[in-house]
Amino acid sequence: MFDETDDLPPILRGAPDTTEFKKLRKRLVREVREAIETYGMVERGARWLVCLSGGKDSYTLLAVLTELQWRGLLPVDLLACNLDQGQPGFPATVLPEFLTRMQIPHRIEYADTYSIVVDKIPQGRTYCSLCSRLRRGNLYRIAREEGCSAVVLGHHRDDILETFFMNLFHGGRLATMPPKLVNEDGDLFVYRPLAFVAEADCERFARDMDYPIIPCDLCGSQEGLQRQQVKQILDGWEARNPGRRQVMFRSLMNTRPSHLLDPGLFDFAGLQLGSPMAGDRENPPQLRGED
Repeated sequence: MFDETDDLPPILRGAPDTTEFKKLRKRLVREVREAIETYGMVERGARWLVCLSGGKDSYTLLAVLTELQWRGLLPVDLLACNLDQGQPGFPATVLPEFLTRMQIPHRIEYADTYSIVVDKIPQGRTYCSLCSRLRRGNLYRIAREEGCSAVVLGHHRDDILETFFMNLFHGGRLATMPPKLVNEDGDLFVYRPLAFVAEADCERFARDMDYPIIPCDLCGSQEGLQRQQVKQILDGWEARNPGRRQVMFRSLMNTRPSHLLDPGLFDFAGLQLGSPMAGDRENPPQLRGED
């Protein structure tokens, strides 16, 4: 089926006719479908608000979800949404023109959160945290107005890993962005169907499809971010030991509360001699020769 292109939705047409690209596209579809099934994201007949920033990740997300829907593997309605936050230099016509040309149902919303962020954040500090909270609040509002049950975001495997290490290094906790959660008000799901997808695959896919990428540095606050520092560390590990990212990601799906230190997750005080977890045999083998 991946050789058939004539009847594909417009957003998937014009793909390179190479074996390498077909393998990439097939892998993306498989990994997104696996994440959706693993974390129980589908409610038949639901409506999803698919957030489109104009970056490589959100284009990949929208294209793969559209393909799954076209193949009858995703029985939900999709509504693409871009929130124009009033950042200086944001090319406001790119996404509306793209989505119209691709025949994608969409909503473009303007909300000048940029001015609020500039006013509230001291000079020299990064805007990202407050900007993200304001963006999320607007997206929740739009989802409710459009009758959507889920807000769908383009965070991929590498984003999830970087967030884990940011929390570890700077937040003092073991946590990351989950593939599925319920918002604080309890009325919307938040999904991350790209949870199993590598950032490099998103980049290759969006580039090969020639989607009109909008850079994520319009506000000028990206340099020196903690996330960039963590990314550099992970890049170094991956360069020395290819496949390290995937191994670390798998560990997030294989936690052992009895071998951590959180008494809220495991009843250490109630542990008795002779109980199944009294011994040390559940310890995973240690990797040797690692940094």
